[in-house]
Amino acid sequence: MPTRTVLPRFTAAMTALCCAVTVSMTTGCGGVVARSPVQDLVSERSVPGAAELSQGAHGELRFSTAGVADVRTGRRIGLTDRFRAGSITKTVVATVTLQLVAEHRLGLDDPVAAHLPATTARALRSAPGIAGVTVRQLLTHTSGVFSYTDDSTFFGEFFGQGFATHRYDSHSADALVRTALAHPPYAPPGTRYHYSNTDYLLLGMAIRQVTGHSYATEARRRVIGPLHLTGTSFPGTRTSLPSPHGRAYSADAADISDVTDLNPSAAGAAGELVSTLPDLDRFFGALLSGALLPAPELRAMRDTSASGGRYGMGLFPVRLPCGLTLWGHNGEINGSYVQVLGTADGQRVVGYRANSDTRLPAAAEARLLSAEFCPQER
Repeated sequence: MPTRTVLPRFTAAMTALCCAVTVSMTTGCGGVVARSPVQDLVSERSVPGAAELSQGAHGELRFSTAGVADVRTGRRIGLTDRFRAGSITKTVVATVTLQLVAEHRLGLDDPVAAHLPATTARALRSAPGIAGVTVRQLLTHTSGVFSYTDDSTFFGEFFGQGFATHRYDSHSADALVRTALAHPPYAPPGTRYHYSNTDYLLLGMAIRQVTGHSYATEARRRVIGPLHLTGTSFPGTRTSLPSPHGRAYSADAADISDVTDLNPSAAGAAGELVSTLPDLDRFFGALLSGALLPAPELRAMRDTSASGGRYGMGLFPVRLPCGLTLWGHNGEINGSYVQVLGTADGQRVVGYRANSDTRLPAAAEARLLSAEFCPQER
C-alpha cells in the first residue's frame, strides 16, 4: 500500500543476477547443493517466515515455506493462511472498473469527478491543477494526485511511531481524499507516472457512485464469487484476520513487533484486501487468461505507454533475464508483503509472501523468479 518504489530496483537486480543464479541454483558447476529460493526471503531478525505457491500450465501446484508463521509457537505457514494483501487490492479494483468500462457504464477518458459523490467531486474540481483528472489517469497512476500515504501526519500514525496509538482508528475514503487534496499535485494530469494510493480510493468511490454498491460488494459479485475465492475478503473496519492465519510483524533496530491486528480502513480500495496464496494465484491466472475481461480491456490493462513502461492499469511488467515478461502486482501493508506474477497467458503463476513489512532483498526475489520461470538459468 505505501507508495511503490521497488520495481526499478527489482528489475535491475533481475538483470544483474543472471550469472549468479546460474551458479547458486544448480547442482552442477562443482556440485553446489540446491537451496529453495524461499529460504533466502527469511531473516532471523526481520522476516520470520515466507511462502511460495507456483501454479503450472496444467494446474499442478507446488507450495514451499521457510521460517515460521508465529514466532511464539513456531507454527509454520499454512497453504490456506489468510494475510493482508495490500496493493493487490488495486488489481481487483482495476478489474471491476474495466468491467464497467466494457459495459459502457464508465469511460476511460471520463473526468472522474462526473462519477463521484457530490462533496468529493466539488473538492476535486476545486483542487488546483487536477480538476479534469480522468479514470484512465487514475488507473495508470498518471493523475498527479498526491498520495495520502505520503502525508507526514498520516504516515507517522499508520506506518511510523504513532502506529501503536492509531492502529485501530477508522478512516473514511472521503477524509483520506481530503488529506491528499490538501497537498499540491505531483504533476499535471497525464504528464508523469507517480504511484498514488489516492488514485484507487477515488476509483473505489466511482464504482459505488456508478453501481450503487461498494467496490467490495461489486468485487465479490464479479470476481470473488465467480472464481470461488473462498479465502478472500474485504474486511472494512474489522481489525482481526479470519482463521486460519499466522502473525504479521514489523521490525526495527531492536526487535520485531506483532502488528497483525489493525483497522484496514486506512487502506480502503488502495489496499485492504485479505487473501490466500491459492486465491491470488487463481485470480491472476483467470485475469491474465482473459476470463475476467474482454480482450480490449485486457489490452488496456497491459498498456504501459502512459507510464513509460512501468505500470498499466492495476498490473505491472517484470522482465526476466531469460527474455520472459511477467505481469502482476505486489502488495505491502503493515506486517505483510506479497507479490504475484504470471505469464502473459496466465498459464503459469507464482505468488510469494512474507509475514513482515521489511523490504525483501531484491536479489532473493530475483533468484526465486528465475528459478520458477527461467530453468535454463539454474
